[in-house]
Amino acid sequence: MHLFEPLTIHDVTFRNRIAVSPMCQYSSEDGFANDWHLVHLGVRAVGGAGLVLTEATAVTPEGRISPDDLGIWKDEHKEPLARIVRFIEQNGAVAGIQLAHAGRKASTAAPWFGDGTLEIEKGGWRPIYAPSPIPFAPDSITPEALDKAGISRIVQAFGDAARRACACGFKVIEIHGAHGYLLGEFLSPLSNRRTDEYGGSFGNRARMLCEVTQAIRKEWPVHLPLFLRISASEWTDGGWTIEDSVALARMVRLLGVDLLDCSSGGNIAKAKIPAGPGYQVPFAARVRREGNVLTGAVGMITSAQQADQIIRNGDADMVLLAREFLRDPHWPMHAAQTLGQKMGWPEQYERAKPRY
Repeated sequence: MHLFEPLTIHDVTFRNRIAVSPMCQYSSEDGFANDWHLVHLGVRAVGGAGLVLTEATAVTPEGRISPDDLGIWKDEHKEPLARIVRFIEQNGAVAGIQLAHAGRKASTAAPWFGDGTLEIEKGGWRPIYAPSPIPFAPDSITPEALDKAGISRIVQAFGDAARRACACGFKVIEIHGAHGYLLGEFLSPLSNRRTDEYGGSFGNRARMLCEVTQAIRKEWPVHLPLFLRISASEWTDGGWTIEDSVALARMVRLLGVDLLDCSSGGNIAKAKIPAGPGYQVPFAARVRREGNVLTGAVGMITSAQQADQIIRNGDADMVLLAREFLRDPHWPMHAAQTLGQKMGWPEQYERAKPRY
């Protein structure tokens, strides 16, 4: 395997192993995609990515991180998203959508407005929801613990969102179970202190994620890939561990998850994370090896050689880049040149293609 070898999952073939990781743009109004999203996502398809994923796309209004987040909680959201899908596919990439609920990290301001709790008079909302009434940080909103009816409502919302995503033409769904958002909050014993069937044991804490997976798979065709992003470690004593991630991989694989996108952290405000180039790659490698599932590696992957080696070593089946794609929307084209791989450029750009 190498970075530019195509990858086929079910009926979908990715032209290479390079994915555009979900990146919140804080540029929506009432959840609607607009020209910013078209250009932001479209240019990276033009640039040669194999998979282009939307930002975290909320399945309910109160599940947004901020009022400016993308949404798919109503049918009216479909056509602007479908327009983006069409452009991505016309330029050779696969279009994917990340479905999300922010949980206790909802109702915050966009980063350029301070990234903190957003008051109601400034467009925020109450209540926000979580497995238990534990705020993310001392100065954060205390969430309302979901009752069973609330859990069922959100599970159904994920299923409804999957149906809309299919109608838009997306070929990949990624469930957002990472970074301290709702599904990850249920997984962690540090944020889930419930005593009912959704708390306590590993199986109970994973129950909502499993129900969401099943609800999505009822609406999402079996021939289309389903990804799951997890925080493979919370980097905190007593929290979620890589061993838990391996066990979860084995569980969700049986429910129809095809690839685990292995990130980390985000659920504990002051976790000490030893960030560095490729620092999360060992998580993807271990989940792949012990969970017997495809994985994606993410986090401070910047160079062509680094990304290629991850694939050649068998540490992951796909690499997902975020900030590097912001710096260079045509990163795959440049990586192909660096690695001596042939890659077609758009006809409109051929005159600028280096000749070596």
